[in-house]
Amino acid sequence: MKIPATPLYFEFEVRKTALVIIDMQRDFIEPGGFGETLGNDVSLLDAIVPACQAVLAAWRRAGGLVVHTREAHKPDLSDCPPAKRERGNPSLRIGDVGPMGRILVAGEPGNQIIPALAPAAGEIVIDKPGKGAFYATGLHETLYAQGITHLIFMGVTTEVCVQTSMREANDRGYDGLLLEDCTESYFPAFKTATVEMIRAQGAIVGWTCRSAALLAALQA
Repeated sequence: MKIPATPLYFEFEVRKTALVIIDMQRDFIEPGGFGETLGNDVSLLDAIVPACQAVLAAWRRAGGLVVHTREAHKPDLSDCPPAKRERGNPSLRIGDVGPMGRILVAGEPGNQIIPALAPAAGEIVIDKPGKGAFYATGLHETLYAQGITHLIFMGVTTEVCVQTSMREANDRGYDGLLLEDCTESYFPAFKTATVEMIRAQGAIVGWTCRSAALLAALQA
């Protein structure tokens, strides 16, 4: 399959490609969650949900592999380095009780993927202690065992967990495509800069395109 993208066409086979949905969690997306307590406008992130839903539904119909990630720590925070928890000066830190339970702790209400993009039976769900999907998760081994060579990314936030995951994937030999209208940041300028960085110098990190190109190819 070949779809128009920037800086050049992105070619892939569905059976060798996984759709990776990064951190579409209630605490980041929904009003009253952790993201909003930090002073962010979560409506920016919520706006991509319909496009993400359309891609996920089409990818499922095509029989492609789906991977969901959550930024999540163990309840005792043994997998959360002090440098990560203590950075900055937020009103709430990782492990503190927020509007939707303990912040970024596995099993808490806010740590769950939003209902609109809830994982289906058999789909891979990765709890990651870092920004990237590959760090301390075993994701590479899982994908390698299933013959995956290409990854299609969507999720939040563009400049942090999405970009980190794409760079990790690039270093492991995957070809990655970012769906521009299926990713977002609390800071629009950061998203714009990240998209440019990813596809610069002949797709140095990966390719980008809007979801319509992928949907058209899958429908064809």
